[in-house]
Amino acid sequence: MQPLAELIAYLESLPEPHILFDGQYRILAANAAYRAQFQRSDNVVGRTCYQVSHGINRPCDQAGESCPLAAAKLSGKRERVLHLHHTNEGDAYVGIELVPIHDASGEARYFVERMESLSLAQTAASPQGMVGRSAAFQRMLALLNRVAPSEASVLLLGESGTGKELVAQALHRASHRRSGPMVAVDCASLPESLFEAELFGHERGAFTGASAARRGLVESASGGTLFLDEVGDIPLSMQVKLLRLIESGTYRRVGSSDLRHADIRLVSATHRDLQQRVREGLFRQDLYFRIATFPIRLPSLRERRTDIPLLAESMLARLAGTRVLRLSSDALQRLSEHDFPGNIRELRNLLERALLLTDGDEISAETLDAAVALEGPLRVPAPILRLSSGSTTLSSDQLRQHAAAHQGSRRELAKQLGISERSLYRRLRSLSPDVEQEETKP
Repeated sequence: MQPLAELIAYLESLPEPHILFDGQYRILAANAAYRAQFQRSDNVVGRTCYQVSHGINRPCDQAGESCPLAAAKLSGKRERVLHLHHTNEGDAYVGIELVPIHDASGEARYFVERMESLSLAQTAASPQGMVGRSAAFQRMLALLNRVAPSEASVLLLGESGTGKELVAQALHRASHRRSGPMVAVDCASLPESLFEAELFGHERGAFTGASAARRGLVESASGGTLFLDEVGDIPLSMQVKLLRLIESGTYRRVGSSDLRHADIRLVSATHRDLQQRVREGLFRQDLYFRIATFPIRLPSLRERRTDIPLLAESMLARLAGTRVLRLSSDALQRLSEHDFPGNIRELRNLLERALLLTDGDEISAETLDAAVALEGPLRVPAPILRLSSGSTTLSSDQLRQHAAAHQGSRRELAKQLGISERSLYRRLRSLSPDVEQEETKP
């Protein structure tokens, strides 16, 4: 049997979808698993991979997508990417792993591509889970797909309302711990006096009111994922104990000297600038590096406007219950033009108000305007001014308040803010061009 025939026979025996193609993107073979999962009624052999998978007439890297074959030609190594593919059930996210097959001279002659359907997100409106198709969303999804099978600690960064808990849930479902629990901890809502007991549990009599032993959230997450939401709000006194948990995998219940082992995968999230909080002494640097093994930034809704119709349709299905509602084309246009400083959470609130204001089966642009008006004037956060690389970040309003309240000299104010007097003058001048430069007061 010829080497190529042997390779095709081997691929046919594999349970995962595989295709074999040459350096010109032409498909030479597709195994049974691929034909069952991805192939439409027509035969794919002899066609190019980009025609079959994407319905386009040029390679992926010439159409704005990453091309694993082009990358493998350059590196000569295995390449992994995330793609949006046509399947028997419609468009779906697919994890691609491509391996070059070299001949005796070392030249990559053939390429084997293994495909895996991903459950991280949907490409069509869905009442459950994440949905999206925008480039910013796909970049985030590719990072999630990379880190999900590992045990690495993940830090989700992004503005409030970008869906960090939903992303954490998707990450858990795509991990090897999917059969275990996912326990979410809202760090911002736990008072400092109860934080340790809630996280690690307590023994009977450990404090007033502890009438029985109770396991903590870390123990409840054993075998699964512990999600620390708004991790930037953890009190400093608790940060060292959390660091010990991450570094050693052990902890103690309040009121006990016995060490317990924690079998957890840690996922954290915050809308705060943790590096700035480290500089301000509000967050431990060693803890930051422990939780930020693999940081992922979630895009704001402004960065994924093309996903707004998809998200709106999905949310309406969740909110409407037995009602069947749709958005008019003018209403969709209104949504697409809105900046949504509150991101996905704001979109959900707006749609729920519009739903309550609608008597028929279509939400009009006028109803959407009325829903926006109920919220009143939008309070946009004041622009941020960074005073210096090592000092606190203040909004323009805060800087004005400091300047108005300060009774001493400008030199004293600059010292208080940790910047030079000249820098303070420049910042004040940027806020009010008519600020006159004063002589330093004694």
